[in-house]
Amino acid sequence: MREAPEPTGGPVNAPGSRSVPAPRNAGASARFEPSAAVPAAPVPQQPTPHAAPDAGAATVVPSDPPPAAGYGAEAAPSTYVSRETPTREEDDPPLAMEAMRAVQILNPSGEVTMPRPDRTRVMGVANQKGGVGKTTTTVNLAVALALHGNRVLVVDLDPQGNASTGLNVPHHTGIPDVYDCLIDGVPLEEVAQAVEGIPNLWCVPATIDLAGAEIELVSVVARESRLARAIAAYPGHFDYVFIDCPPSLGLLTVNALVAAQEVLIPIQCEYYALEGLNQLINNINLVRQHLNPKLEVSTILLTMYDRRTRLADAVEQDVRNHFGDKVLQAVIPRNVRVSEAPSYGQSVMTYDPGSRGATSYFEAAQEIAERGVKEPVSRNA
Repeated sequence: MREAPEPTGGPVNAPGSRSVPAPRNAGASARFEPSAAVPAAPVPQQPTPHAAPDAGAATVVPSDPPPAAGYGAEAAPSTYVSRETPTREEDDPPLAMEAMRAVQILNPSGEVTMPRPDRTRVMGVANQKGGVGKTTTTVNLAVALALHGNRVLVVDLDPQGNASTGLNVPHHTGIPDVYDCLIDGVPLEEVAQAVEGIPNLWCVPATIDLAGAEIELVSVVARESRLARAIAAYPGHFDYVFIDCPPSLGLLTVNALVAAQEVLIPIQCEYYALEGLNQLINNINLVRQHLNPKLEVSTILLTMYDRRTRLADAVEQDVRNHFGDKVLQAVIPRNVRVSEAPSYGQSVMTYDPGSRGATSYFEAAQEIAERGVKEPVSRNA
């Protein structure tokens, strides 16, 4: 065993002597160094782990005193949680989480199903303001419900035909479309097309011919209920019928409101979207009083939500305070994948099922399905 060198009378840092660095914190040294109480005594060398203790040594190393408040204090083991402990989301790689969301949304096995209503729910997606997400909402909700066991029909009542584009359904001139049903009385089953790649989903396309239907319907008998009779005469059973309305309050929108039992209003989280909402509600009330007493505003969906702005939060609070439980808890954020999907003839549910936009629309569809079964929405006042 190496013996400790005997202390000499020379300075501590003299050549040939063992150098002991001065502690950085004098207070900490006074608390933790056993020889600090005797300034003249040198610091003894600690024995190695394999060395036998010296029986004659009188040096006793005291136990560390409890740390002072605020200095190195730690919580009790039962309540202390390290900041380095990863949560479930942090533990899994981002790609793994995205893959899990994609499998949940695409539902390739078909085992996971959303609740199916007891009766056909005919929902008109309406808002006279353009660019608030009516068509995007219609397409993605329909795909989400169809992928989870519901039979869904989409009626494209907008002459622009964007819903037909989003579902990759041909809608060029010469294709039988909803115009033939409204003007010529063609049965709806002869016009509906199955959506490729999505089971249980059909679409009634719209062509540019529908632009003239507003004028031609003026002279038609019972012009407000042409679409309602076409849907009622369909021989098959659907769980959901979504009617994508044009951005106006003309005869096409009136046909949709007469045919529908519920109205779904997408609201962009900006104040311009709130300006025309009063007029839309007034028109819905007029249709209910004179043409369709079963009509109700059942669902409000907030779209294009940007959490970075106070404006979006203010609009959300205003809408929730006014409409209450009719507003879905799911909110659709601004997401570039939602805008990219139609250029590929797809919904965001199939284009990028792991994106935030797809996840939000999936949650909205699930909420609509659960509300239709468990929580019937009261009639709009």
